[in-house]
Amino acid sequence: MKIDFAPSAQSTLGVEWELALVDGESSELISAADEVLRGVRQKHPELQDDDEHPHIKQELLANTIELVTGVCGTVAEAKSDLSRSMAAVREVTGPLGVELFCAGSHPFSAVKTQAITDKERYATLIDRTQWWGRQMVIYGVHVHVGLDKRSKALPVLDGLINFFPHLMALSASSPFWDGEDTGYASQRALMFQQLPTAGLPFQFGTWAEYEQYVADMFTTGVIDVANEIRWDVRPVPNLGTIEMRICDGLSTLQEIGAIAALTQCLVDDFSTRLDQGGTIETMPPWHVQENKWRAARYGLDAIIILDAAGNERLVTDHLADELNRLEPVAAKLGCTDELADVGKIIKHGAGYQRQREVAQANGGDLRAVVRDLVERMKSGIIA
Repeated sequence: MKIDFAPSAQSTLGVEWELALVDGESSELISAADEVLRGVRQKHPELQDDDEHPHIKQELLANTIELVTGVCGTVAEAKSDLSRSMAAVREVTGPLGVELFCAGSHPFSAVKTQAITDKERYATLIDRTQWWGRQMVIYGVHVHVGLDKRSKALPVLDGLINFFPHLMALSASSPFWDGEDTGYASQRALMFQQLPTAGLPFQFGTWAEYEQYVADMFTTGVIDVANEIRWDVRPVPNLGTIEMRICDGLSTLQEIGAIAALTQCLVDDFSTRLDQGGTIETMPPWHVQENKWRAARYGLDAIIILDAAGNERLVTDHLADELNRLEPVAAKLGCTDELADVGKIIKHGAGYQRQREVAQANGGDLRAVVRDLVERMKSGIIA
């Protein structure tokens, strides 16, 4: 099975932001996506009744919409794209009394009451995955970065996996599940990996090995289309990108920019290293798996494994060094300010930390947590 890799300009960018719809009064999730998307279409007469807005999409859950950028040259351009889409959505949600919310999970809405979008592919997914599929009341952020050569895709995947705990710790925002504090920074990370072909990717030495894996998945009926491979980091051959899918949902546009900048800088740095004849080190799968668990459990307090020798360090200390190292890359890509915002996440706290602080300050009232997240999204800033 031959898989072509589409031409793509190196380090171009695309971002996908999953947003939940909540009732403005109760802060409960509300299955209003169809109504919201219909309202968006009505404000765009160039779209037909069944057309999907190019940047505002439907998702698995009827309480969810997704904002998707076009191909962007800079992080600032991606943020502007998302901001325009957000404004278009708010024109519809405001009169409906619906608010927008983003975190890795909703703190208290009952999972079993959430409706699935009425589409055949979603029904097929739920029919196959049953109880686990119905638990996927989770929200994430995905970042695509363009690669100019197919030969870079798998080494860059390996490189991003080394930074899994960094990206997970910065974005972790799902400590609560069904009204209970799970004790984890990211419940979503461990929930999502229960789906077939989800979770950490396999690491292949050659593109031919990857092609054989995909062929095997089709032959054995594990997947029907290639995008059903739902790895935390995956190549997207038809777009010519590597897609980082590690992150929990982020509540502010400033956080989106920070994560996008870090991802773009890492991928560009890996690409340059490969262009110069270098290689990207890999870690044993058992170290990679342990890093994922540690980041999901402890977030920014995680002690992570750095290399195959088993050397360890606090994730925020290692991040500080990496941010300094990547400053010239950020300057080249025009995302110096956005990369610096990673430090603001560390300073002001990741989503899971802020949610717990708000809950504690309000006597455990998780509606206060949702209200805070709604307001943070409106402000767009980390502080």
